[in-house]
Amino acid sequence: MDKLTTRPTEPSPEDAPARFQRFNLYDNPFPANPVVNQDSTDKRINGDVYEMEIRSREYERMVRGFLQTPQTDVNHLRLGYIVDTSYIGRGNGKSAFLVNLQQAINREYCLDISNGVNKCFALYLKPEPGGRTKTFASFVDLLFHSMLRAGIVDTCLAILRLEALSRVYPDVPLEVGESDQELKDTVRALNSEEWYKDRQLEYRKIGRAIVENKYLQSLPLTFPILRETQYLRAEPVRQEDFEHTYCEGLRRPAERMEFVFTDLIRLFQAAGFNGAYVLVDDFEQIPSFQSARQRTDFASELRACLFDGLSLNARIGFYNLFLVLHAGVPRLIGEAWEQSGMAHRAPIEPPFAARHVIPFEKLSKAHAVLLLRKYLSEYRIDAAGSDGLAPFTEGAVNVIGEMSEYNAARMLLMAYQLLEKAASTEGQERIDEAFVESAKEELSLDLGRDIPGIQEAASLDLMKKAQDEE
Repeated sequence: MDKLTTRPTEPSPEDAPARFQRFNLYDNPFPANPVVNQDSTDKRINGDVYEMEIRSREYERMVRGFLQTPQTDVNHLRLGYIVDTSYIGRGNGKSAFLVNLQQAINREYCLDISNGVNKCFALYLKPEPGGRTKTFASFVDLLFHSMLRAGIVDTCLAILRLEALSRVYPDVPLEVGESDQELKDTVRALNSEEWYKDRQLEYRKIGRAIVENKYLQSLPLTFPILRETQYLRAEPVRQEDFEHTYCEGLRRPAERMEFVFTDLIRLFQAAGFNGAYVLVDDFEQIPSFQSARQRTDFASELRACLFDGLSLNARIGFYNLFLVLHAGVPRLIGEAWEQSGMAHRAPIEPPFAARHVIPFEKLSKAHAVLLLRKYLSEYRIDAAGSDGLAPFTEGAVNVIGEMSEYNAARMLLMAYQLLEKAASTEGQERIDEAFVESAKEELSLDLGRDIPGIQEAASLDLMKKAQDEE
């Protein structure tokens, strides 16, 4: 047999409809693993698909209580809590809320939200699982590395160089675009030694103009940006130099805290920022692995850095922290907050409604419809070709919501499974209540434990742990 020229008796089809085409979808819009991963390129899980209306109440409280309050107000809130009000488990949408809040703040560095009174950046960080972030020193390390991931140090360096360039070489044209990519290109260019060489600019002059900034006068000579003018051959320092200084040059925790809570703030102020919002997801990963004494020590160090210590941050309140607390965590850390004095500064369970405590409410039927409609709209082949929920009926969405206890992650996973089953069922054009009922036995009903990747360490019953320690 001639294997080169012989053709099969059953040739492959010339074409075939896409798997989800009959539903007016080019793919399954729901995540198979509904856990937020900010670094993913898949918009189903990186936070890009998000319906802000679902959390409009929480967002407005955040704006009024924190983002629109001038950072120059000595009484501005420095510590806030986003507290889950339900015990239905993980997956209630807090991580997605934080990721989108960070994006909203960083879009214009809060200038648009605060009507120009605050220029602040936002950082998102999540303690490492398994107790690897149980000391305050390790938390500070996590905070610093979140700055590196966000690229805020490189941004500040570019801002300082741009301002110095306009004074030293006013005739050098430099157009700063408005798109994200154009801004990234500008930052990259201003922090590149080759950019100055190509234009025959003497960088030493620019470096000298930078260090004249009033906010940089009190920094130690070992601070990276001050080293630019200390040597005969001046060249731009970059974010990597800050990382090297922190990781290799600062060995003691006290030195690193001074670097983060005083020195870096001077750099941020020099670049025009007057504050930062630090969004701490899954905060319980810290106290859940601490002893009672370790919790008190952590709370005491946090209080010193935010309110009462000698650092610049304690004096002016540059960093504003938001701790995401799952239900049960307030009782777990309540005693430590009392003993450290944090309860007097920012009580977790105040006796009355307080601006710094933002309840994260359980979702409703209306929210379930909004959630599924948003994901479906992102994957429509023809946006005008069908109603917002198709192939789901509103009755089916109500059943999905009830079965999942209106937990966002569970609803998304159930919708994914139902759509996969419908796509595999010949002639199935819609997903209604009857279809959901018929598929019950095949669905992962215990979705809270079946969602992989949420936490590497073994889960803890926080309520039981708190009660056992009383």
